[in-house]
Amino acid sequence: MPKVTMIPATINPLTHLPSVAARKRRVAGYARVSTDSDEQFTSYEAQVDYYTRFIQSKPEWEFVKVYTDEGISGTNTKRREGFKEMIADALAGSIDLIVTKSVSRFARNTVDSLVTIRKLKENGVECYFEKEGIYTFDGKGELLITIMSSLAQEESRSISENITWGQRKSFSDGKVHLPYKRFLGYEKGPDGRPAIVEEEARIVRLIYRLFLEGKTQAAIGKYLEGLSIPSPGGKPNWTKTTITSILTNEKYKGDALLQKKFTVDFLEKKMKPNEGEVPQYYVESSHPAIIEPDEWDHVQYEFARRKALGRTYSGKSSLASKLVCEDCGGFFGSKVWHSTDKYRRTIWRCNSKFSNEKRCGTPTLDTETVQRMFITAYNQLMQNRKEIVSDCESMRKLLTDFTSLDAEIDRQMEETQVVAELVKAAVKENASTAQSQEAYLKKYESLTARYETAAKELERLQSERTRLSQQDKAMRLFIRTLKRQPERMDTWDDTIWMVMVEKAIVHKDGGITFVFYNGTEIKVGA
Repeated sequence: MPKVTMIPATINPLTHLPSVAARKRRVAGYARVSTDSDEQFTSYEAQVDYYTRFIQSKPEWEFVKVYTDEGISGTNTKRREGFKEMIADALAGSIDLIVTKSVSRFARNTVDSLVTIRKLKENGVECYFEKEGIYTFDGKGELLITIMSSLAQEESRSISENITWGQRKSFSDGKVHLPYKRFLGYEKGPDGRPAIVEEEARIVRLIYRLFLEGKTQAAIGKYLEGLSIPSPGGKPNWTKTTITSILTNEKYKGDALLQKKFTVDFLEKKMKPNEGEVPQYYVESSHPAIIEPDEWDHVQYEFARRKALGRTYSGKSSLASKLVCEDCGGFFGSKVWHSTDKYRRTIWRCNSKFSNEKRCGTPTLDTETVQRMFITAYNQLMQNRKEIVSDCESMRKLLTDFTSLDAEIDRQMEETQVVAELVKAAVKENASTAQSQEAYLKKYESLTARYETAAKELERLQSERTRLSQQDKAMRLFIRTLKRQPERMDTWDDTIWMVMVEKAIVHKDGGITFVFYNGTEIKVGA
């Protein structure tokens, strides 16, 4: 029989240290306080103090550091900088043991928890979860951690669902909450509703005014930077995105569209724009308005106009993209004559004047001439203000008579529903009853063709109704705008020009036809 001699292990397989090593274990603590926590250590400072004293009280332990994350969720490790620093130090060999309150403090995501613990274990780093009394080098440790992590994850899911339910209940009740720290113009009022901060509100009104004077978002940003006005985030630079967000946010007119975004996954905390997946709630007059509703609507129409141009809007002048050549239908662009001397002036001419085979016959105009002619047209318009308002109201009655259109929409909707049921019945019958497949396919194709025809017609009718509704809205806005304007204009006003004039057609004889947003046309001779 062979002689067998056992050679004792000299290295601990878990700690990777010599078995006879008597050095102290290097121990770090981890503390996390999240917004959804109500555990024993309710404060950041209390946890730090506790773990500092707890580790230092063990003579066999050497205190390294207490790593912390304050106000961070534990459902994933992506934004937990303190946690990530601790793991990096542990893997680098600076830590032998990590002590933390519980499995839920370490991570509420089962996968994150197990992956991290296994990685630490492979590198000889142990974790101790005080509440559960679990050491990860213990044989039953991983099973217990799996169970506890799963429970913690389920707890997070339940909390997330309760929070979401509470938010949606708040939305349905019309309660408006704003991110006040980064929302220009408002603060939380004594009643919990948004209250106007007048100093900031003046900046918001300035942004809207500059936009309605023809400036681009980029130009507005540069203007604000020139005044040393910080952005809502406190930075010196204004981005186009920030300006656009202010100009398109309905909250500035006192309304609120709630649940624009929603959380897709409670673990990842990912948000996505709400494109109909969950309900939205529109609350009118929910809080004091900084911008008049009509002014806000004018801004949205101007956004749509600039987008429809089919080219980049320059914003160099309020006249940009509104002067149209009678000959070719193209826009007039600005040119500077005598840019370096006392005769400097800005002129406007057709952008395609010299690029077409046939040279456009429209003349060159200077800014002052266009402005003077508009003032004339405006004053003529205001002389007939009552008649124009009356005509607009009559037009509105025609636009808003949806009786026959709605009846046709209902008929087409019923047709699509009936045909859809016939298709279902045909498919079901074919699946359960033996029949000629040629006859079935012919019937099926006929029904689907009928359905597609009805669906297309329904879409056309609904689009037409939307178009008429938008026209009515635009007409109502024009009526209100017309009523509010001064009876006479003696000096040029960018805003009046922007909100009243759709386009100005320049004729060969030098005259200009001003087309107002209600369709009224007034020609002024050269």
